[in-house]
Amino acid sequence: MRIQKGQQNLTKLPFNRGGFFHIPLSEEVVKSLPEGAKTRIICQLDDSVRIRCGLNPLGEGAYFILIAKRYVEALEKQEHDLITYELTVDPDPLGVDIPEVMHELLDQDSEAKKTFDQLGNPRKRTLIHRINRIKNIDLQVRHILDFLEAEAHKIHQRKTF
Repeated sequence: MRIQKGQQNLTKLPFNRGGFFHIPLSEEVVKSLPEGAKTRIICQLDDSVRIRCGLNPLGEGAYFILIAKRYVEALEKQEHDLITYELTVDPDPLGVDIPEVMHELLDQDSEAKKTFDQLGNPRKRTLIHRINRIKNIDLQVRHILDFLEAEAHKIHQRKTF
């Protein structure tokens, strides 16, 4: 589902809001999304950079899509340069690819899979982003297991209250 397509000058948020590059979305656009502000988005920039992302509140019902500096640099753009964008709904509600090591682990460890399946998508994304920063496979596995063990403990505590 295409949400919006257009061109605009690349702008930054004010310094007190992080000074990040972004694409603003109106309240009307966000309300039209299948899950409102929780909808995951694919943002295509200048037909060359593809970003899977979520929406961030801008205030007064408006939202924005953050464009990381590395993408701006890859496009060889600067603030105020014209950028073409196309926004579509990400068909995968998780909005990120699960690393192969995590797939293998979850296939082999039924308790880990059970815990992972009980997590909300934001917690799953947190784990995946952390794992993607770790290059050593053994450390990735250890981190996944530690994270899921801590989450299982939290889930168990919530059920006992």
